Amino acid sequence: MKVIHIADTHLGASPHQDNSWGINREKELWQAIERVVHIAQEKKADLLLIAGDMFHRQPLVRELKELNYVFAQLTHTKVVFIAGNHDYMKENSYYKTFVWAENVFCLKSQECESVYFPELNVEIYGLSYYHYEIRENLYAPIQIKNNNRINILLAHGGDEKHIPFSKTQLGSKGFDYIALGHIHIPAVLIPDRMAYAGALEPMDSNEEGPHGYIEVQLDEKKSNATFVPCAKREYITLEIQSDSSFTNTKLYQTIQETIKSRCSANSFIKIIIKGYKDEDIVYDLEDVYKMGLVVSVLDLSEPDYDFDKLATYYNRNIIGKFIQNLKSDTMSEVKKKALYYGVKAMLDEMR
Repeated sequence: MKVIHIADTHLGASPHQDNSWGINREKELWQAIERVVHIAQEKKADLLLIAGDMFHRQPLVRELKELNYVFAQLTHTKVVFIAGNHDYMKENSYYKTFVWAENVFCLKSQECESVYFPELNVEIYGLSYYHYEIRENLYAPIQIKNNNRINILLAHGGDEKHIPFSKTQLGSKGFDYIALGHIHIPAVLIPDRMAYAGALEPMDSNEEGPHGYIEVQLDEKKSNATFVPCAKREYITLEIQSDSSFTNTKLYQTIQETIKSRCSANSFIKIIIKGYKDEDIVYDLEDVYKMGLVVSVLDLSEPDYDFDKLATYYNRNIIGKFIQNLKSDTMSEVKKKALYYGVKAMLDEMR
């Protein structure tokens, strides 16, 4: 039996909606789930499991109709999902009354329930959120009904505010596979048996690395789970090491060359400038944002002070005396930092 496990598709979210690149990220999130449905159809997957937060907020009826049409195109695959903390079952949630295609199943109870597919001999367990925060371990009481079946658990959470659970306790319940959602970075908790699929597409700049889905091959004797990258976008951090020879032009050239060598056209880029720079140079970072899909630029570079020159120039005031008292050829790292930050503070105050 072939299973595709995804989570945290967050349909309806609009990351980087104010960008200047003309990218409609909200549309790309819809395209991502359509891409996985196409893969499921192509691979003839038996199950498509969605471990919560299919939507970023309460879904609209028209959105459910659009998604239902996409799922209904699957001729071999059954879709099973739960509501997570972002799209939880509010009192008036359209999840509660929407009529899905015959191959789509929502485990909509706030207590654990299951759906059994006799043709696959597989039973899928899960529950949906009814509040944004759930601090109780609702998975603790879950018990498998029939050990002669392939048993799968759909679960969403794992932190203090969102159904905290023990990996060991959950793993000991005997499920053949536990499909997790909520944590946006893919992570294996128990090889081949328990894993976070991660967000299908990265949602913000903290979610670096590949994103995609988990493909699970299951039978009554064993399971084999493999992460498959399929996201269109990826966040990449580039560290630029500056030195006292850098001007703005050299900085721009270095960034451009680094982007060209390390990033694809689809990469969202975070730039961190480290090291030192000439004390007279001030980096103008506005143009850096025009060098690709740059989402942030952080300048941590520090002026490369010529302390001997400064001590001579300011020999009659507190700056010169401070340098003369602290500077030596055998300074510890602590003294070096004290010298640097002390001089910097005094120069900044003078300016």
